[in-house]
Amino acid sequence: MPLEAYSRGSVYWARGRVEYEGRPITEYYRVSTGASTKAGAHEWIQRETERQRRRYLLGDEAEQLTMGDAVQLYDAKPADAKCLLDIVDALGDDFLEKPIVEVTPRYLRDLGFRLKPNASTDTMWRSIVTPLRAVINNAHDLGKCPPIKVKRYTDKERIDQDLNRGKQSRVERKPSDRAWIAAFCAHADVHNAALAHFMFETAARIDQAISILPEHLDLLRKRVWLKAAKGHPAQWVDISHDMMIELANLPPKRPLNRKTGKRMEARVFGYATPTGYRKRWLTICRDAGIAPLSAHAAGRHGFYTELRVRQGVDPVSAAKAGRWKSVSLPDQIYAHAEDDQAMLREQIRTGRVQRTEDETGIPLKQKGK
Repeated sequence: MPLEAYSRGSVYWARGRVEYEGRPITEYYRVSTGASTKAGAHEWIQRETERQRRRYLLGDEAEQLTMGDAVQLYDAKPADAKCLLDIVDALGDDFLEKPIVEVTPRYLRDLGFRLKPNASTDTMWRSIVTPLRAVINNAHDLGKCPPIKVKRYTDKERIDQDLNRGKQSRVERKPSDRAWIAAFCAHADVHNAALAHFMFETAARIDQAISILPEHLDLLRKRVWLKAAKGHPAQWVDISHDMMIELANLPPKRPLNRKTGKRMEARVFGYATPTGYRKRWLTICRDAGIAPLSAHAAGRHGFYTELRVRQGVDPVSAAKAGRWKSVSLPDQIYAHAEDDQAMLREQIRTGRVQRTEDETGIPLKQKGK
């Protein structure tokens, strides 16, 4: 019989055996869980079951592996490495010496609230839960411990956290449109104007765009080589004739490396980092009298809203043009409704439109006579 919880007075106990694939792998349990609720007892049973299955499959090594050991095993990318360093600095040696078998999904989620009390749950997930989950699952891939699955923060947790910090998360992005692009480019220098045009036309991410070198341009064939990003491979992307002419007349620039004070290799749009454009774009937007938009909103969001909402392109073609693997994802995230909500409410009450003619073209008033 697998482990089950039962009440003894004010405390829940557990009885039974831990099983693996239907076979018992431990002696019979009859032990207090120390929990005063059934939910707490079930959590104790889950932890004990996972621990005994680890020992059964991996031996005592899994019991001895610490988070510090697992971090050392993980070949972190720069962004993940920074997050891990921040976590280690905040928690110290106690965290590094913590047995990995004691790290539960709830522990990881709770760390988000502990380490980033003023952040959104999305930020907690991205900077705390995701890198630590990757560390543990990497150790699992190496045969050192079992994997870990962590449920995302719930909508209620996100809303409660937003109330606690007095700031709303997941504010809908405002996409660019042709008028915004035209106003921006009218007040921008040639490199930033070309950058805005390029991202609006191709849905390139800012990191892809600023990484383009002169040798990545094949202007005779009207195409540009984009590096890999977020699940899609590096590839050639077609551009319009006007974009080809704009790039052909754009002199490459050598951005300054602010750490070394030296000039880097020439780049098409002249920026060294994905954030280097921000101050300049704010100035351009202010001079143009338009709302400031990020490169992502101006490019990728503007691209998809232009195709799907304004031009009515089918979702399969629009997703393929923007290099989205999923057809449904861009509709959920990148397509922004543009109808005035008050107008839509009026249309509901008035039957959508005030018709003045019937299908034959005869005015309704005349027909009534």
